[in-house]
Amino acid sequence: MTRPSLQDLTAFVTVASRRSFRGAADELGTAPSTLSHAIRALEERMGVRLLNRTTRSVSPTEAGLELLDRLRPVLAGLDQALDGVAAFRGGPAGKVRINAPRLGAALLMRSVLPTMAERFPEVVVDLVVEGKLVDIVAGGFDAGIRLADSIPKDMIALPFAGPVSFVCVASPAYLDRFGEPAAPEELHRHRCIGHRVPSGRLYPWEFERAGQPLSIDTRGPLILDDEELMVDAALAGVGIAYVASPAAEAALKEGHLLRLLASWTPPPETVAVYYPGHRAVPPALRAFLDVVKAQR
Repeated sequence: MTRPSLQDLTAFVTVASRRSFRGAADELGTAPSTLSHAIRALEERMGVRLLNRTTRSVSPTEAGLELLDRLRPVLAGLDQALDGVAAFRGGPAGKVRINAPRLGAALLMRSVLPTMAERFPEVVVDLVVEGKLVDIVAGGFDAGIRLADSIPKDMIALPFAGPVSFVCVASPAYLDRFGEPAAPEELHRHRCIGHRVPSGRLYPWEFERAGQPLSIDTRGPLILDDEELMVDAALAGVGIAYVASPAAEAALKEGHLLRLLASWTPPPETVAVYYPGHRAVPPALRAFLDVVKAQR
């Protein structure tokens, strides 16, 4: 049997890991048809079927899983060897792909990304902003940013930035017109700006006092899925918004918004960068993580 090329084996690992020819093609910078042809040629060369294909999905066969499990550490070791040589070029280089919600992206923009550009000009940070929690491995990302409690347990999490609280805010004009709620239950008679999460459901407003949690389903004239727009709506006097504290920080400092129900604020949450622990950390990602650590 002719030994498969490294390119063909890499193509197989990428398709089998992503379970998608299109996703693997995007990661490798080639066409799905090219990958499909390469995998069929690999199967013919090895004399065994490696992938099950349907019109909607791709999954490894038993033989494919065996090959995948054996190839992953081999390719990871190869990456480490090449990265070790790359260190002699004089500094990290390449691309690091990060998935983050808008809040996480904004926190990165404040300090991490400017520092990256200054210290590691040969590293390109490819930042994809989306609200839903994605599988960063299947999505071809090097790392992600989320609230620590929502990060999968098999990931390595690195806290950064300050703790984030979720706060109720409203404009002085709104409060002059409708008054200030004294307790979360009074929100039912107020105009509240709804928060729709990526799954499509409305996010209940969560409070806590003396260790007792309280969840409120609010109503109002507007529903949004972007915290910056929620802050803008509150500034315009549309109603009360419930947002992560960094989103409203500037408006609160300038007095354009006022914080409500402060004694009912739930405990702050930690924002963290997370990445797979079973993979070798390439130099570009290592540089990014070093900058994140320095901001703590």
